[in-house]
Amino acid sequence: MGAITDVQGIRVGHVQQTGAGWLTGVSVVLPPPGTFGAVDVQGGGPATHESDALDPTTLVPTVDAVVLTGGSAYGLAAAAGVQQWCEQAGRGFAVPGGVVPIVPAAAIFDLGRGGDFAARPGPDMGYAAAVAADAEKDGHDVGRGNVGAGTGALIGGGTYKGGVGTASITLENGVVVGALAVVNALGLPFVAPTASRGPGPGPGPRDPRGLWTPSARSVVPPLDARFRAPTDPAPLEARTGPASLDGPAALPLNTTLVVVATNADLDGAECKRTASASQAGLARALDPSHTLADGDTIFCLATGTVALDRSTAPARQLSLVALQRAAADVVRAAILDGVSNAEAVSTPAGDYGAFGV
Repeated sequence: MGAITDVQGIRVGHVQQTGAGWLTGVSVVLPPPGTFGAVDVQGGGPATHESDALDPTTLVPTVDAVVLTGGSAYGLAAAAGVQQWCEQAGRGFAVPGGVVPIVPAAAIFDLGRGGDFAARPGPDMGYAAAVAADAEKDGHDVGRGNVGAGTGALIGGGTYKGGVGTASITLENGVVVGALAVVNALGLPFVAPTASRGPGPGPGPRDPRGLWTPSARSVVPPLDARFRAPTDPAPLEARTGPASLDGPAALPLNTTLVVVATNADLDGAECKRTASASQAGLARALDPSHTLADGDTIFCLATGTVALDRSTAPARQLSLVALQRAAADVVRAAILDGVSNAEAVSTPAGDYGAFGV
């Protein structure tokens, strides 16, 4: 499978808190100085910070850190702690008197899943995750499953446990493409029709596309039933936590976050196109994806240490197509890795079983 840290210079730090009402965390991707970045958002319910700064037409093309966090919009406060660490390390856009770190962030919805709606990441947790990333060495192993921002992640409309996954691909020209995914999805994974399932409750048999579909023994209701206002609110409450259920039932709240990293020498526009192309991997891994109830967001980082063939326009285009195809493949692999490494948890808000790809 590999890991995002197979891209030289990329480091990942996870911090999480569980118990006493907590089930959340923060993951920080720390790239080498001078790394170009971009973002693509295709979900209908994103929670992001500094995403506009990653537009290829803006002043600063580089990124100092990327923050993936729990806590929905509240959890974006974790980015302030990462900015503090970057400033202390002298990382950021130079301005008179100091630096301004460029630290984009995105959050998943995990509020209340540990039992306490107010238990969510803040600046201290973000700072600790940056410290953890900086302490790692190049090529280090990356934590998977119930770690960092994946600690409170769920899939299947809040029924099964999601988590952190990672993967990488090395192309013949020496380009490495890696991905880190936080899988907190409304949908369920696609798996190959010939694959064998491991132990676990399982959501039922596969349909011809390879999707695990609900069955009579499944605890996952069909989509239409899952999102209609129930006559008995208990099933929805078990999926969404202790928030009020007055009025019509709402869609479960979700979001899958991904960081794609490569050692290729991409500029800002090429990073943006790579982030967009990577969304195909998310759609191949999860059904449904990019819904109004998902904030699906993909960042792309390019460290620029390996030159692409730019001798002719066709050569450049072929290099980019190969890289972007690999990016979509590695995103799919990282998402399935996150689901397969997620472990069951029980909290006062509910019991969340392992899906087991």
